Amino acid sequence: MLLAIIIGCEIGFWALLAAGLATRYLLRWRRVSTVLLVCLPLLDVVLLAATVVELRGGATAGFSHGLAAAYLGYSVAFGHGWVRWADERFAHRFAGGPPPKAKPRYAPARTRYEWREFGKATIAWAIGCGALLAMVAMVGDAERTRALVGWTMRLTFVWAVWSLWPISHTLWPARPKDGEAADGGGAAATSGRRGARW
Repeated sequence: MLLAIIIGCEIGFWALLAAGLATRYLLRWRRVSTVLLVCLPLLDVVLLAATVVELRGGATAGFSHGLAAAYLGYSVAFGHGWVRWADERFAHRFAGGPPPKAKPRYAPARTRYEWREFGKATIAWAIGCGALLAMVAMVGDAERTRALVGWTMRLTFVWAVWSLWPISHTLWPARPKDGEAADGGGAAATSGRRGARW
C-alpha cells in the first residue's frame, strides 16, 4: 500500500504541476494556478503521514518505508527546482518568455552549478536520513527497523558518489577550446532570474 502511495504522490506532483502551469499560462487563472502549486508540498505531508501511520500500526519496516524517506528528502530539496524548470518552459512556450538556458558547460560557472546541485543533494540526504532515524526512534524495535538502518547506508553511498562530480569539476574544470565561446554563466549564474512566480 505504501509503495502505491509513493507512486501516487509522484504522479500527483507532475499532474498538479501541469495543471497549475496550464491554468496560469493557458487559461490565465492566476489564483487557481497559485492554489494548485501551493498544494504540491501537501503530497509530502500525505506520504509522511501514511508512513507514520503504517509503522505505528505495528508494521515491520521494509523497502517501501525507506523509499518513502528518500523520496521525501529529494522532493523537498529538488522540488522547487523542478517547478522552476517546468515554469520556464511553459512561460517560453505559451507566454512569450525567454528561452530556458541550459546548464553551463565550462568553469567557473559549471563548477558553481555542480556544487549548488550537490548542496541540494546534501539537503536531501540530511532530510532522508533524519526521517529514517526518526522512524527508528519512533518504533523503538531494532528488529522491525533493520531495513531503515540499511537505507541510511544507501542514501549515504549515493551522497558520497554524487560528491565526486563537483570535486572532479573543481580539480579538472572544463575549459572552452580555442575559438569556442565561453559560457555566459548559463543557468547557474542566472538562478535569480524569473522562475516559478507563485
